[in-house]
Amino acid sequence: MADPADLIEIDKRIAMVRDNIRELVEQAAAFSGAADEGLTSERIAHQEAQLAALLKERERLSGDQ
Repeated sequence: MADPADLIEIDKRIAMVRDNIRELVEQAAAFSGAADEGLTSERIAHQEAQLAALLKERERLSGDQ
């Protein structure tokens, strides 16, 4: 079983990345223009990759594999 402090830290990081994704999606809806959309899409993809890695790490730590 994982250290509860480690799980809390991972959960905080997951929440932060989810908030980042939400904000980027809101920004994408507000902006127009190909350059803005491309940059926002890249940022969203990066955040989604980070989220996937954090969720995988949380699974590993909690033994929910």
